[in-house]
Amino acid sequence: MDKREARLDALNYYTATKKYDLHFPRLTGHVEAEVVVIGGGFTGVNTALDLAEKGITDVVVLEARNIGYGASGRNGGQIMVGIGHDLNYVAKHVGEEGMRLLVEIADAGAKSIRERVRKYDIDADLHRGYGYLGVDRRQAKTLRKMADEFRQMDPSEDIEFYEGAEVRDIIGSDLYCAAVKHGGGGHVHSLNLLLGEAKAASGLGVAIYENSPVIEIEYGDTITLRTNSGSVRAKKLLWACDSFLRKLEPEIHSRTINTYSFQVATAPLSDEMCQRISPFRGAYSDISAVINYYRVTAENRLLFGSATRMIEYMPNDFEAWNRSLLAKVFPYLADVKIDFSWGGPMACSANLFPQIGTLKDRPNAFYAQGYSGFGVTPSHIVCQVLAEGMSGGSERYEMMRAIPHASIPGRDRLRPVVMSAAKSFHYLRCLLDGR
Repeated sequence: MDKREARLDALNYYTATKKYDLHFPRLTGHVEAEVVVIGGGFTGVNTALDLAEKGITDVVVLEARNIGYGASGRNGGQIMVGIGHDLNYVAKHVGEEGMRLLVEIADAGAKSIRERVRKYDIDADLHRGYGYLGVDRRQAKTLRKMADEFRQMDPSEDIEFYEGAEVRDIIGSDLYCAAVKHGGGGHVHSLNLLLGEAKAASGLGVAIYENSPVIEIEYGDTITLRTNSGSVRAKKLLWACDSFLRKLEPEIHSRTINTYSFQVATAPLSDEMCQRISPFRGAYSDISAVINYYRVTAENRLLFGSATRMIEYMPNDFEAWNRSLLAKVFPYLADVKIDFSWGGPMACSANLFPQIGTLKDRPNAFYAQGYSGFGVTPSHIVCQVLAEGMSGGSERYEMMRAIPHASIPGRDRLRPVVMSAAKSFHYLRCLLDGR
């Protein structure tokens, strides 16, 4: 790890403002379980929680560092509607009935987060309201279509299309010419959400271990995992590492490729400035090939993030790099004080759609990965589908696991080249179809 990558571990807004002082032990000795989960992020913790709610409480979660160390504790906190970047990418694999199920699943993610917060009284600064933003007429046309699609998915939600000067009613920037406001989306303090969910899972009997990296696995009718200080034997296994898999399981390692996003959080702003930036205190993203995303936090900070455009590289200075993008959206914040700057990897699949299933010839070894930078909302509904698959099966699970998961050639030795080519392709596609 070079110095730039080491800065990904720097103190970020989430770790500095977490409300749960949770600590779980390191695994020592040997334990037996029904299910063992590798990875203490949204997918791992919530699948364990969903299994526990179904009565399967003999579950062990192993986290190599601390709960929320990965993307679940360093993302934008955006609660977006949907499950993948574009359902049309997978339509040919699932058929008409599968698409109906996917639309239902896509609509359920944000609702599942709100239900989880309510059920377990999680203190995570949950706020409703999302703005999808467009910069030109082509994107305005796409947004108008998106508004219609959102209304069809859930007519009960508050969904409005804005164009021209009225866009300033929801976002304090002259950069955009069109917008969709979706009342079902929103934002959340993602680390506090995860920690609250981990607390709930632990309360139902799930055993969570931190600082317990898996170093060896023996597959079979029962699966044995060894850490640096203990071992677990279980009937079923879930790989929930996503961008932190680090070649531990070669079969699924080859099916995603990591890119990086970089974020900043400003010093607290005045109430008047926050009102100017975000009249409804929502979360926002544009609909470009590589999005800018941002929101005003509960402490009146502007949290702003993005990723490199057509060329894949690691900026030398996360703060300066983000500031230049932030200033294009909000010129009046060009000199704002920035308190936190950080980054993290995102595991992308070839079709930008989450991958779930089992390893070849290993029906008791499950996995979930490839959220492609779109993980807060989908992970919460994907874990429900996974729990169904791990506890007897379901139509939703069989449909999602049937979607092919392509390997990505050159994902290790040529990662920057492969990612640059992919970003350039999606950038050009966005120019053509406005999305």
